[in-house]
Amino acid sequence: MQSADSIEKYRIDKWLFAARFFKTRSLAAEAIDRGRVTVNGLRVKPAKVLSTGDMLIIRINNCRYEIEVLDLTNKRGSATIAQQLYRETEESRKQRELLTACLKAQPQPFSTKGRPTKRDRREIERFITGNDDY
Repeated sequence: MQSADSIEKYRIDKWLFAARFFKTRSLAAEAIDRGRVTVNGLRVKPAKVLSTGDMLIIRINNCRYEIEVLDLTNKRGSATIAQQLYRETEESRKQRELLTACLKAQPQPFSTKGRPTKRDRREIERFITGNDDY
């Protein structure tokens, strides 16, 4: 029989940080508190103990990830190691690819280069007043 001290516990906020879904553990905990992460269809708290085989739904910005936990760790490693901790469902992957394709197809918002120069201000003044005396 194993003692309670020998069994490692893997909190969901630490695991999400180690799996590189969030840049910091506090961001992971905040997302969990706001209900953007569910475990097996239920809202949880950041201290929830995670186990292999759990199904997670993670919503980050416009993306929705449906993943199955394959391995547990508390230590953040490289991206290749982090990808071995979970498996994303095919349906989730297809939806994300479709969403990114739609976002790329949309026109980019107009961006200005900042404050108008003196020449630009003169052109604006001419346009507003309809006067070409400058």
